[in-house]
Amino acid sequence: EDNSMKKPVLVVLAAGMGSRYHGLKQIDPMGSHGEKILDYSVYDAHRAGFETVVFVIKPEMQQEFERQVAGRMRPFVQVRYALQTLEKLPQGFAVPAGRTKPWGTGHALLCAAQAIDAPFAVINADDYYGPSGYQQLFALLCHSQDSCAMVAYPLQSTISPSGHVSRGICQVREDGTLQSVTERTWIEQRADGIGYSEDEGRSFTPLDGRVPVSMNFWGFPQRFLQRVEQDFPDFLRGALERDPMKAEYFLPSIVSRMIEQEGAKVQVLHSTDRWYGVTYPQDKQTVVQALAQLTEQGVYPPALWQR
Repeated sequence: EDNSMKKPVLVVLAAGMGSRYHGLKQIDPMGSHGEKILDYSVYDAHRAGFETVVFVIKPEMQQEFERQVAGRMRPFVQVRYALQTLEKLPQGFAVPAGRTKPWGTGHALLCAAQAIDAPFAVINADDYYGPSGYQQLFALLCHSQDSCAMVAYPLQSTISPSGHVSRGICQVREDGTLQSVTERTWIEQRADGIGYSEDEGRSFTPLDGRVPVSMNFWGFPQRFLQRVEQDFPDFLRGALERDPMKAEYFLPSIVSRMIEQEGAKVQVLHSTDRWYGVTYPQDKQTVVQALAQLTEQGVYPPALWQR
């Protein structure tokens, strides 16, 4: 096989079940034939050219996940599993007593490293990203197997009518590369516009609705995995001191360090689609309606995985 051109693979982060939204939200049907948000994501990715999907899940989910999600896709894409467990830690580290929370998205990628043999895209299992991001990312990763990229969305395309959300606000340089991502944990839509708060909604700073935000939709070269592995022990040393029960190893902070320390270039791609997700149980109806409308417009067939 010619190593210079490896077909990009899709990595789906599905181990961290939504804490604010109860139940297996990845497995919550949204489409008319029981499709989940994840079905639409893999369908869009497959249509854009991705042929292999790596699902990062908890071991105890595998049977249910295979039955409800992956099994239906197998005629269309190659499915691989990677299991994320708390115990998968570097030599010399142990899980702090009482910790149950997974170690975060960076750790999820480490757990999947054996299954990733090409440049790869990363998505959250429970976010609907729309077709354009996959098309742009697939083209970029095929064309230059060494690039890092992020698919950004205008902030106004990503907020929930049901309450505040947390988003990574991006600064983009003149040349279209990422300068920084600032996590804002309380962003909401008010009568007078969108803004963020640093004191749980008491004070309010306006934001331009067009500012690009990160929705954890990335593209990386295979060697990025080595970087994630190198950084992990440092993260753990700090985390075990600072916040042993809750600290998480997140992709945006790994990418930010690469930009700051090595001047890494991360290409920002701009999706033309609306993002949909279920942050609050009330959001489900919005997603169901949006997908029904997209199906009516012919963006999706009525039943996704039928030959």
